[in-house]
Amino acid sequence: MTKLTTLIISFLLLLSLPVLLNSCFQKEKQLPAPTSELLSESFLSWNGDSLPNYPIGKPKISIVKISIPPNSELPHHYHPVINAGVLLKGRLTVVDVKGNILEMKAGDPIIEVVNTIHYGKNNGDESAEILVFYAGAEGMEIVVKDSISN
Repeated sequence: MTKLTTLIISFLLLLSLPVLLNSCFQKEKQLPAPTSELLSESFLSWNGDSLPNYPIGKPKISIVKISIPPNSELPHHYHPVINAGVLLKGRLTVVDVKGNILEMKAGDPIIEVVNTIHYGKNNGDESAEILVFYAGAEGMEIVVKDSISN
């Protein structure tokens, strides 16, 4: 190798040294910070009714994912316990016996009615999925089908 070639290579390495050192000692990339978002908070259910007291007894939490096929509806029912959910997918119309209607789309939260007959219907072309959290007590049902309406 000639002196000129050695000098050029040394010069190029010297020029690239700050870039190489910077990449070697660069701080680890910052990951995004975790976030939280309050979706819903209320003393009332979606139709404006006050929520009841929690039941007495040994607490029991149930988490249920419900799938409603396109163009179908759930049976008329009521919940004797406080519950809330989030629509994960699709669209859902919730109707209570008082004539109140709630239109939901994916991502919408719901604080459900308690001891009020209601049903959900999917008028869309895709399945609707809702994740529901029930705050009950040992020995209590979380869903009771309305035998009069169905």
